[in-house]
Amino acid sequence: MEHRDLSEADPEVHEALENEMERQEKEGLEMIASENFVPKQILQAQGSILTNKYAEGYPGKRYYAGCKYHDEIEDLARDRAREIFGAYHVNVQPHSGSQANFAAYFSVLEAGDKILGPVLSHGGHLTHGHHVNFSGELFDFDTYSINEETERFEKEDIIKAAKEHDPDLIVCGYSAYPRKINFSAFREAANEADAILMCDIAHISGLVAAGEHPSPFPECDIVTTTTHKSIRGARGGMILCKEEYGDQVDKALFPFSQGGPLMHQIAGKAVCFREAMKPEFKDYAKQIKKNTKALAEGLRREDLKMVSGGTDNHLVLVDLREEEVTGKEAEEALEDVNIIVNKNMVPHDPESPRITSGIRIGTPALTTRGMEEDMLEKIGEMIGKVVNSPEDEALKDEVHENVSELLEEFELYENSGVRY
Repeated sequence: MEHRDLSEADPEVHEALENEMERQEKEGLEMIASENFVPKQILQAQGSILTNKYAEGYPGKRYYAGCKYHDEIEDLARDRAREIFGAYHVNVQPHSGSQANFAAYFSVLEAGDKILGPVLSHGGHLTHGHHVNFSGELFDFDTYSINEETERFEKEDIIKAAKEHDPDLIVCGYSAYPRKINFSAFREAANEADAILMCDIAHISGLVAAGEHPSPFPECDIVTTTTHKSIRGARGGMILCKEEYGDQVDKALFPFSQGGPLMHQIAGKAVCFREAMKPEFKDYAKQIKKNTKALAEGLRREDLKMVSGGTDNHLVLVDLREEEVTGKEAEEALEDVNIIVNKNMVPHDPESPRITSGIRIGTPALTTRGMEEDMLEKIGEMIGKVVNSPEDEALKDEVHENVSELLEEFELYENSGVRY
């Protein structure tokens, strides 16, 4: 087997990687709430020789020989996650958050069982029962909604929905909800319906790990998450649960829904969890919340309306229904000036998911770059100006220049606060 540098072995792929590096470093303020930049040590773990080995099964119970060091790494990942999140049992093998949710459902349910989950446009995820997804196809989903007046999930509404629909399982945790989750309210609703309570903390896992958002335990029975986003780790998924669900979760993941785990990915998760246990990560999570509030203040100065009026976490959701621009148009106008956000549905959205009436904006990636409140407030103002005047080319040129200066000042690998 011939070993060559990638630039020589596959110049086309190498060029694309170089271009993507340039894009991330110099061509955009990354403000998609689900994205972040990982430290170099996580990239090293994910690009390691662990990719050469099959390790079907679990530590001490593999179906292949030669897994001694794979067992060590997976046990490190599991033990660290248990300590961080206060969970009894952890499974770090899911390849993604969607696969974690698939296995979590089937660990305690059968196809056709009833689940109560959030409306997609009210902050939910495709795997929370949308009809185009496996969850909506395989389970009987009913939904609960954000309160029309407060634009928050209120306890009385959740309990009312639980009593009305009598589900076997209730899902909380969201992909576009800017407020703190009241886990005790969902526990009360689950008790009313004698239902299992599952939480998807994919977006807020880093805040939970740092104590900047309440933990889903002990109220929740099963917790799923991704291992990137605000926790800033290897892309993948994880399931955490109480003791009584551990064996069921493991069987639902392997052999029911996955084969061999991606051990290089699990190594990256282990490194991520070690980083998340450090005081520096707690400071990082605190700064995310400060930055998001500053971002909201900048948006407010430009008269942009936010769902629920503000934020408690890592994102804001801008409601454009009263503006003369759709979410898609706002996303495109902002990309023209190198501010990268995503169009997003808002509660009671009259537009389709391809168009939307909102944009979702997050701060984890810019916080990783080292930006603080004063910068995020200015960025919020720039976003507001562009959204309010998407056809003003002179304005967009000015904002584009300001963005370029920020990207030069806050270099991705120099001022991030982590070791790259």
